Amino acid sequence: MASTVSSQTEVAPLASDLRVVVGQLTRRLRAEQQRFSMSQGAVLGRLDRGGPRSVSDLAAAERVRPQSMAQTVADLESGGLVERRPDPDDRRRALVSLTESGLEMLVASRRDREGWLAGEIAKLSGEDRRTLARAVELMGEFADSR
Repeated sequence: MASTVSSQTEVAPLASDLRVVVGQLTRRLRAEQQRFSMSQGAVLGRLDRGGPRSVSDLAAAERVRPQSMAQTVADLESGGLVERRPDPDDRRRALVSLTESGLEMLVASRRDREGWLAGEIAKLSGEDRRTLARAVELMGEFADSR
């Protein structure tokens, strides 16, 4: 039992530091683009990667309330970045999909953010890049865990 307490004591500060740094990096990446909000960007990215989805499917995937997602989709739709069409398999449902304009804006936003980040990564040594690559793998596992 003592080893569990000891390892928890060591883990807690690391978890705190990771949370703070991830927050700082997220804010810094946001500063690289002002095209749309973070929640709007998440929806555009999900539609780009996964294709058309219903508002409820998007809400579940982003872990937000359907009402919140409906507002995000409405904002994107009014900006011409997404469109709704009837679901061919269930005409009672609508599917949300990217418009050409939405895809162009998403690609430009990714280019801006990844350009800055790639520039920072390029400054690292090979060993530090490998360490970062492994950290990215681990963080992906954290994000996918339930």
